Amino acid sequence: MKPIHIYTACLLALLALCSLPAHTNAQSTKQDKQSAKEAAIKSLVDSQNYVFVAQSALPLSGRVRQLTSDYDLRVTKNSIISYLPYFGRAYQAPLDPTKGGIQFTSKDFDYTTTPGKKSGWTVQIKPKDYRDVQQMTLSISASGYGSLQVVSTNRQPISFNGYIKALKVKKS
Repeated sequence: MKPIHIYTACLLALLALCSLPAHTNAQSTKQDKQSAKEAAIKSLVDSQNYVFVAQSALPLSGRVRQLTSDYDLRVTKNSIISYLPYFGRAYQAPLDPTKGGIQFTSKDFDYTTTPGKKSGWTVQIKPKDYRDVQQMTLSISASGYGSLQVVSTNRQPISFNGYIKALKVKKS
């Protein structure tokens, strides 16, 4: 009877040893995927070639608004293209009523990137050729989620939550 117990104990020990590396491999695969995603986000921020897709707007006064249309901020080395809505108090009405949101293209701007507190980045954009927006601050997490704060000259500040993704190049 003793040989059966020894056989069972050896079999259980062998099974325990075999299951250990499988768990470690699954965990390292998850960490590898996370590291690859973080490297891709860092590459996008460094290359200045990405789109911030706004999913919700947080006006200074009022409630959070979930955005159902495609609103974004396109960032390239040569331009900033903003197509964002605005909710809040404006101190001066726009000359063109069709430009009610934060819609502009800037070819002359300052772009500064600094590492974030935990991980991620803080991007400061200051358009020089569009006077209504003083500054845009984009806080990007290592996983690609972001928060954009827009400070205007003639409006209350507004924030947007969303994510960044690669800018697709148009084929001519």
